[in-house]
Amino acid sequence: MAKILVVDDQKNMCRTVALLLRGAGYEVEESTDGPTAIDLGTRGAYDVVLTDLKLGQHDGLDVLRAIKEGSPMTEVIVMTAFATIESAVEAMRIGAFDYIQKPFSEQELLVKTAKAVENRRLSGTVQLLTSEFRERYKFEAIIGRSQAIREVLGRIVKIAPTDATVLITGESGTGKEMVAKAIHANSKRAQCPFVPVNCAAITETLLESELFGHARGAFTGAVNARKGLFEEAEGGTFFFDEIGETPISFQAKLLRAIQEGEVRRVGENKPIKVDVRIIAATNQDLLQMIASKSFRQDLYYRLNVARFQLPALRDRREDIPLLAEFFIEKYRKRHSTKTRFGDGVVELLQNHEWPGNIRELENMIEQAVALAGDGTITRDDLPFTPPSVRGASLAPTGRSLSDVVDLAERQAIETALREADGSREKAAEALGISPTTLWRKMTRFNITY
Repeated sequence: MAKILVVDDQKNMCRTVALLLRGAGYEVEESTDGPTAIDLGTRGAYDVVLTDLKLGQHDGLDVLRAIKEGSPMTEVIVMTAFATIESAVEAMRIGAFDYIQKPFSEQELLVKTAKAVENRRLSGTVQLLTSEFRERYKFEAIIGRSQAIREVLGRIVKIAPTDATVLITGESGTGKEMVAKAIHANSKRAQCPFVPVNCAAITETLLESELFGHARGAFTGAVNARKGLFEEAEGGTFFFDEIGETPISFQAKLLRAIQEGEVRRVGENKPIKVDVRIIAATNQDLLQMIASKSFRQDLYYRLNVARFQLPALRDRREDIPLLAEFFIEKYRKRHSTKTRFGDGVVELLQNHEWPGNIRELENMIEQAVALAGDGTITRDDLPFTPPSVRGASLAPTGRSLSDVVDLAERQAIETALREADGSREKAAEALGISPTTLWRKMTRFNITY
């Protein structure tokens, strides 16, 4: 049963609308003032809110803004008199689902409400975050109640049903591929393939062949013709991870493929039409890359139609307890243990800066669960100690300067490896040392990755 909130400062009008909706089978609550409506509506318990635009001393647009900010998946219908039709247009611009002009008929009210409820249910696939949706699409990165995460969810709901090209930016480990999968899963292409490719993992010489395919004999070793990943994604979604890693020489070909909706296999002249939605992601500053001539400006604008900027974990610390609990439950099941967090451990996690973001948090908890077994995770079970804890514990433990240096060096290596997705070459480059030196230090500190 859909739950609806009716907001109108005219008590008789509010009651009449509520009675009509209850008669149609909806669960309805009423409010006759703006502050109460905002308090009720932002809790996220309603499928649809119908609000008058004139609420005595309060503005119905304020109710609309507050509800869309606090509960972005709730649909809002504004009720307006003829004299305030311009305000209704403004309401649509800032997120209202529809508006209904007073006086309206019972049928008009019920039809528009039914459409809003249906739209809420269609977009409400994201509500499955707590069960099968999260399990199916590994949706860990979008767990949370923070304002930043609510904004991400709201944009997924709005953007997913369209075919708009999407650019997802954010630091490494913030869950960019998770967002891409969520967009695909909530789109009309959900039953077709989702094809991801990590541009940083494919050499420049193989990139064109991998994406566009090749004809037989196109190059040494091409003994058979092969379809590219673009063709494999037909009807679905193509996800370019680390789009900033594509060489400038290839970007022109990629731009043409996106603009024209066609590809040419290496060694062939005939273009092949492809119908795919493009989602790209990067942890780099593409505008800075454009300025340095390492990324094409026209490709950037082609990709940057709908933009998602994912927050770093340190910017949404209120979500860390939820993420920590999710990960410990995940690895309790995997390792068949009864591990739990000791007193104060979750608070310590909230104080860490998390340079590797959610990926680092998950990795830390997985290791801690393995170390703790059926016991309690304590500070000593953490693969590293958060800086705030480390600084507080140096004096009483009497660690030597050599111990402190070793600890800092170990953490720097572990962080570099996580950010490089395990690539020793990239980690060594980030640390300013040779791969051989990195290998020796990893052996010394017993670091495996």
